[in-house]
Amino acid sequence: MTWNLRALTALCVALSLCALLAVPGNFPGLGGDARFTLAVFVLATCAWIGTSIDDTYIALGAALALTVTGVISNDTLFGTLGDDTVWLLICAFVLAAAVSRTGLAGRAAVFLVSGARTVRQLVHLTTAALVVTAFAVPATSGRAALALPVFMALAKVLADRKRLVVMLALLFPTVILLSAVATLIGAGAHLITVSVLFEATGQHIGFTEWLLLGLPLAVVSSHLAAELVLLTMTRREDRRGPVHITAQQIQEHSEQAVTGPWTQSEKRCALLLATVVLLWCSEPLHHLPPAIVALIGAVVAASPALGTVRLKDALKTVPWSLLLFMAATMAMGVALADSGAAKWLVSGLPTNEPPVVFLAIVIVISTAAHLVLQSRSARSSVLVPLVVAASVGVGVNPVAAALASTAAAGFCHTLPASAKPVTLFAQIPGTPTYTPRDLLRLSAFLAPLTAALVLLFAVAVWPLLGVSVTR
Repeated sequence: MTWNLRALTALCVALSLCALLAVPGNFPGLGGDARFTLAVFVLATCAWIGTSIDDTYIALGAALALTVTGVISNDTLFGTLGDDTVWLLICAFVLAAAVSRTGLAGRAAVFLVSGARTVRQLVHLTTAALVVTAFAVPATSGRAALALPVFMALAKVLADRKRLVVMLALLFPTVILLSAVATLIGAGAHLITVSVLFEATGQHIGFTEWLLLGLPLAVVSSHLAAELVLLTMTRREDRRGPVHITAQQIQEHSEQAVTGPWTQSEKRCALLLATVVLLWCSEPLHHLPPAIVALIGAVVAASPALGTVRLKDALKTVPWSLLLFMAATMAMGVALADSGAAKWLVSGLPTNEPPVVFLAIVIVISTAAHLVLQSRSARSSVLVPLVVAASVGVGVNPVAAALASTAAAGFCHTLPASAKPVTLFAQIPGTPTYTPRDLLRLSAFLAPLTAALVLLFAVAVWPLLGVSVTR
C-alpha cells in the first residue's frame, strides 16, 4: 500500500480519536462496549477514506473485532449472512444473468431508442429505458455493464456527431446512478438501509413500499438530470439536428440479436421477469417475502427445462465481495445500536430545530459524502445508523430520514472515481467520452438539484404516500 497524504491524515485522525476514547475520564456516559465500538467504527471509516485496502476486508476485520471482544455475538455476525436481503440480492443477480444471457434487455432498449426523431427524444427515451433496467438488474455496476454494449452501438451509429456521443457517454452513468433508488435491489446500500432501520426501530420497508416511494423520485430526478446533461454537453446546433436510428443500424454493431422474431428463451425470460416483478409489487396481497419470490424466480431461471442460464454460470456473476461487505456492515450497525454508541454520538444534537432543517442537513451531508467515501454501501453503513439515531432524538421519522440520506447518496458524479459506472464510461478505448472537467461542470448544477429534489420529496411527496416527516 502506498502511503500518501490522504492515508496519513486519515491514520492520524483515527489514532487521535481512538486515544481520546481510551482515556476513562473522557466522554462521560459512554460505556466500555460503546467506546470500543466507536474506536472500531472510526478506524474502519478512516481506512475506507484514506487507504486502498479493499472495503470488504476492512468491514470484515471490524466485524470480527467486535465479535471477538464480545460486543456482538457469533450468532449476530454469522446471522447477517442469512438475512433475507442478502438472499434477495443473490437471487436477483441470478435473474439478471438470465436476462443478460438472452439479450432481452438490449432488445427492449433498442425498441425505445429507435423511436427517437430528435436529440431530446433520444435522450429521454434512453433515460426511460435505463430506468426500466433497475427492475431487471441489481446494483448500478451490473446495469452499467449491461448498458455499455448498447451505448457502444449508439456511438458507432452517431460517430460523425462527436458531441452527441460524449453527451450519451455521460447520460448513461448519470441516469443509472440516480434511477437506482427506484427499487430495493437497485443498490446494495438500499439493503443496508433497510436492515439498519429494522434493527434500530423494528420498522420494515418491503419491496412494494420502497417502489412506491422511490420510483417517482427516480423518474423525476433521472429526466431532470438528462436535461442537464443535454444542455451542458451539447450546443444548440447539436440539439437541432434530426436523429434517425433504426434497429438494423444498431444490430450491425451489436453482438446479440436486437431485431427479428423473439426466441423461445427470450419469451420465457420476459414472462418470468414480469411475473417476479408483479409478485414483488403485490406482496401485500399474497404475503410472500421478496426474497422468497426472488428465490423461486432464480430456481426457474436456472432450471434445465425452463431456464436460460446454468446455475453455476449465474452464481459466478454474484458479487460475493459486496454480500460479505453488507453482512459485515450490518453487524457493525447492530453493534452501534446495541452498545449505545450511536445514541451517544447524537445525544448532543439540538432538538429544537425544525424537522425540515434536520432533513436538509442530512441530505447535504449525504450528497457530499461521496467525496470522502467512494463506496455507496460504505456511505450508507456510516451515515444511516447515525441518521436513524439522530432522527429519533429530534422527533423526525427515522424512515423518512434514512430514505432521504440513502437517496441523496445516489449522487456521486463529481469525479471519475466517485462511482463504478462513472469510471466505466469514462474509459472506453476508441470512443470519445467525457473528461473530469465535464463531470465538474455537470455536478455544479446536478448536486444542488438532486439535494433539493430529495428534500422536496421528503417533506411534500412522501407524506402523501404514508411516510410522514415527524414521528
